[in-house]
Amino acid sequence: MLKTPIGRFRLMGFIEGASLLILLFIAMPLKYFAGFPEVVSVVGALHGFFFIAYVLIIAYTTFKIRWSFVWVASAVVVAFIPFGNMILDIRLQRSGIA
Repeated sequence: MLKTPIGRFRLMGFIEGASLLILLFIAMPLKYFAGFPEVVSVVGALHGFFFIAYVLIIAYTTFKIRWSFVWVASAVVVAFIPFGNMILDIRLQRSGIA
C-alpha cells in the first residue's frame, strides 16, 4: 500500500478520517458530558497535524499521478465530512485508480 502515491494517499486518508471520528465521537463527548476538556486539546492537536499531512499528501499525489481537479476537490471536501474518507476510498477502488 505504501509503494504507490495512491496507496500513501489512501493510508493518510484513513488516518485523518479516523482522527476526525475520534475527535467528534470520543473526545467531544468526553469534554461536554464527562468534564475532560484536556482530551479535546490533545486529540484536536493530533487531528490538526494529520489534516496538514493529508493536504500535503493530496498535493504530492496530484503532482505524481496528474490527478484531475475533481479528485483533488473531492479529497479536500471529504476531509470535513465524518466517514467521508472511507466513501472516497470506495470510489477510488471502483474507478480503478486505487
